[in-house]
Amino acid sequence: MTESSQRRRRQFSPRRWPSCRKTATLAAVLALLGPLAACQHEAGTGPSLMLTGQPADGPVTAKRHMIVADHPLAAEAGREILRSGGTAVDAAIAAQMVLTLVEPQSSGIGGGGFLMHFAARTGAVDTYDGREAAPKSAHPYMFLDGIGKPMAGAGVGGLPVGVPGLLRMLELAHKEHGRLKWRELFQPAIKLARDGFPISKRLARQIASAEGLRNSPVAGSYFFDNDGVPKPAGAVLRNRDLAETLAAVAESGADAFHEGAIAEAVARAVGSAPHNPARMTIDDLKAYQAKKRPPLCLPYRMWLVCGFGPPSSGGVATLQILGILQGFDLAALGPESSRAVHLISEAGALAFADREVYVADPDFVPVPADGLLDPQYLALRASQITGAKAGGRRQPGMPGAGAALHPPHATAEAGTSTAHLSVVDADGNAVALTASINRPFGSRLMVRGFLLNDELTDFSFTPNADGAPVANRAGPGKRPRSSMAPTLVFDGRGRVVMAIGSPGGPRIIGYVTKALIAALDWRLDIRQAVAYPNFVNRNGALEIEKDTSLARMVPALKAMGHEVLPISGVSGLNGILVTKDALEGATDPRREGVALGD
Repeated sequence: MTESSQRRRRQFSPRRWPSCRKTATLAAVLALLGPLAACQHEAGTGPSLMLTGQPADGPVTAKRHMIVADHPLAAEAGREILRSGGTAVDAAIAAQMVLTLVEPQSSGIGGGGFLMHFAARTGAVDTYDGREAAPKSAHPYMFLDGIGKPMAGAGVGGLPVGVPGLLRMLELAHKEHGRLKWRELFQPAIKLARDGFPISKRLARQIASAEGLRNSPVAGSYFFDNDGVPKPAGAVLRNRDLAETLAAVAESGADAFHEGAIAEAVARAVGSAPHNPARMTIDDLKAYQAKKRPPLCLPYRMWLVCGFGPPSSGGVATLQILGILQGFDLAALGPESSRAVHLISEAGALAFADREVYVADPDFVPVPADGLLDPQYLALRASQITGAKAGGRRQPGMPGAGAALHPPHATAEAGTSTAHLSVVDADGNAVALTASINRPFGSRLMVRGFLLNDELTDFSFTPNADGAPVANRAGPGKRPRSSMAPTLVFDGRGRVVMAIGSPGGPRIIGYVTKALIAALDWRLDIRQAVAYPNFVNRNGALEIEKDTSLARMVPALKAMGHEVLPISGVSGLNGILVTKDALEGATDPRREGVALGD
């Protein structure tokens, strides 16, 4: 840290320090929160709340370490690594390899992800970017048909496949924060792939409903029987091809994936796909690099909330929403207040308006992240919210004189097949990892036992608008904008108090924000926070999870001018809350994960 940056942090005030764009350290956290350093987060002290669909039992508690993941077998693998003395990164890698096998429709080594890590010893917050990259053959007009209209069916086949980045990212994080040997972390997944695992109810439902999966040359024979009938829940799946792939990576590292026979198989599958064949070369895979990005951090009340920066919009938008809400007493309103839902919704609309014009791959487009999180700018955006009237569709703001305003253009981003896991190890290190292959079963292309992503459909299909280029247009080597939002929260002493994230496409931002406010403002325990009904405003209608207790607020919200739409999109929040007495973990009751700890 330079002398000038140290001086700025000693003289911190919210107005002068809008965000942390360098590695955040424990000392920096203490300096930033200064007079709040004595604050201690205590969960579960808020109002008693029983919501539709919320389990009656409380969170899982542990004293030593904890992992929360989307599938029991993945969480068990992670816990065994923690019991063996592994770090949070070690456990996350082992769990994610198992997720590649047991939840192949959601994430895996054929896709990408974002990982946030907190090192308890040094106080460093590191963020690792493993987002898929477009091959050299990509261009801005790749998703337009012969008459210049967005293509139908672009998410199937070779065209939407981005160069996978998950293994490179995990390898980079392991080199810096792992303790156990790399090969050890793959053994649980390799054994399960060889011995077999029972298909879960959720996987069985998604196999049966996945359009085009049955006709996929390799995936069809894996997920369906010889008569074309989807394999049912409870049937045992064995994946010897994946076992061989993971064994090669365990022995030789990520190079075994990005070079040689596996890379050749990936490039061949993309180029010879029955639908939308495209050009991806071995050089594309070999050239991929995982990147460390600066974290984005913002003081929120007595906490410091840190998220992932561009090319994900998740951290920017989540922090913007929290920053806009700084001046509103959400704690006093409580979780059963329609006015609280209104305020959070309006802040979401403002953040999404900015997201659509400013956020893209920062290696290709200047992203004014500091300006978007400047407290003065956020206060200006907050002034546009009234206490009892919806503002309708919002326009983007101007976060600083140098901010380049691109034409607003939403993407088709619908990647609900994503996974999140949270880990805290015995040393207090924490990981929040969100990984994805985008839509259920990604591109439908299966190679060497794993599915390839269709993440390039997260680019804007229309590359120009109003006579100017769209920020999130496709291009060679570019990473499409994401909404993944792995998040870490710290108290005034610089201790991690929360690790959380979720799948859900662009609704991830609303899901994570809801859980943060429920835990930090309303003091709900982590189980209640993740189970609280979902709602999000993506600068349009206020979307509210149907068949929940929020339904009773609909008349009041409509009276405020909101267009209210019911949604059934399934979140997958997996969070850990660190209290003074224990680690408390909870998985989203809408999915089938578990929290495990000792």
